[in-house]
Amino acid sequence: MIIKSPSPEVTIPDISLPVYFLQRLANYDQEVALIEGETGREISYATLKNNIHSVATALAQRGFKPGDVFGLYAPNSPEYVITYHAVLLMGGVVTTANPLYSADELAHQLKHSHCKCLFTDSELLEKANAACDIADIKHLYVYNQETGNNSFKDLIDQPIEAEFSPLHIDADSTIAVLPYSSGTTGLPKGVMLSHKNLVTNCYQLDYQIDTSSPRYGDRLIGLIPLFHIFGMTVNMNVGLTNGATLVTMRRFNPELFLQLIEKHQINMAYLVPPVILFLGNDPLVEQYDIGSLEYILSGAAPLGEEQSLSISAHIQCPIVQGYGLTEASPVTHRIPDKLGNTHQGSIGVLVPNAEAMIVDVNSHQPLPVGESGELFIRSPQVMKGYLDNPEATAATINDDGWLQTGDIGYVDEAGYFYIADRLKELIKYNAYQVAPAELEALLLTHDDILDAAVVPAPDPKAGEIPKAFIVLHKDRLVSAEQIMQWTEDRIASYKKIRSVEFIEQIPKSPSGKILRRLLRDKH
Repeated sequence: MIIKSPSPEVTIPDISLPVYFLQRLANYDQEVALIEGETGREISYATLKNNIHSVATALAQRGFKPGDVFGLYAPNSPEYVITYHAVLLMGGVVTTANPLYSADELAHQLKHSHCKCLFTDSELLEKANAACDIADIKHLYVYNQETGNNSFKDLIDQPIEAEFSPLHIDADSTIAVLPYSSGTTGLPKGVMLSHKNLVTNCYQLDYQIDTSSPRYGDRLIGLIPLFHIFGMTVNMNVGLTNGATLVTMRRFNPELFLQLIEKHQINMAYLVPPVILFLGNDPLVEQYDIGSLEYILSGAAPLGEEQSLSISAHIQCPIVQGYGLTEASPVTHRIPDKLGNTHQGSIGVLVPNAEAMIVDVNSHQPLPVGESGELFIRSPQVMKGYLDNPEATAATINDDGWLQTGDIGYVDEAGYFYIADRLKELIKYNAYQVAPAELEALLLTHDDILDAAVVPAPDPKAGEIPKAFIVLHKDRLVSAEQIMQWTEDRIASYKKIRSVEFIEQIPKSPSGKILRRLLRDKH
């Protein structure tokens, strides 16, 4: 059966994201939009708006054209927000890259996305330069570099005689953002999100019954990375268009995190489970006053019901869960009750304009309430497809427009959804997605390794860690520690193999597919 949102449908305007964003910003001109957590630097809404127009003008004057792709490879900062919206305003496409990426990983994304220009941070400049050489990127701008041809300051100081006029576009078909996701399987793929997709999710979150979206005067902690669709939508786009103040953090620093909550009286926080576990278990928390917190939403990875209840009671702040995926811009479900005192363990109800089915994993036939199956979603927030990958698109979105999430769950009589397991092979390490196929391909380039399979292993702190089952060539004596170090030197730190077990043979189906479930069960 098809389940619909309990919230009334909302009319989504046919406008681009920068038009929507800048129209909303005009309501809060003199209020503080952004605070850089590490320095305390403040940027008002009026300044943010002016900076976006300046950078858009500068990019256009330097010869960039609508449709050009711009990469963002940097930690959270006010400049990240400015760049993102300036690129969209001048008609460009943003592709966001994880700042933990190695030069090779970044170069792969830059080449695949047909990127023309990269924005980065001085601490990442060495890797960014190497990636630009590999991907043949000629234009590079650096945020915290005061002088030089590639200084971002030159763009932001661009004098403008008039505000940059947004392009008239077809919001439904024009791609705005290209985040990369592993989807249900395989290597990262470019997720084509249109302006309409992103504006839709902003409206869905704003107009959900009993919404817990940020409002004017709220103070948000900007810890979720802005390259990630979760931080991009809920903190940056929804938070700022509703007049909240966003306090950015470059990375998780436990003491600074607590200091910022206390100093700025943070009342709303969108967090991932490892940070919530820190709030509940680390004695450092007791040294700070975090009583301003009124609402925490956990996303990007599951949080156990018992853990959620225990930590919520300990810090005296409601903790609720939501659900989404990059391919859906991302939020499809959320607990509408800000107090979070009902339907514990649920990911919530559908946002407005969205519908869902629970289907049999083999036949894809709809299942009744209470029965577990794969979650399918259909909504105007769903991506246009994967860039240059029609096969993966067809395998993810069926002919009737249903997005096949790969997650297993059920829905109760009240329309609340629960996620029990997942079909997808992805490993969720501290809320980062790690694709086993990528690690297996890397391991097979090692001279001593004959065959390999990678599976998630449970971990009390990270949720899951990548564990490798390895078959060595005959008479090779490489150690587990040597293999783990070898992989660490070649990939982003969150992807590295953290456990190795040597076996005689990798279990496979007759067609050659690795039977990872057998290995997971063995672990």
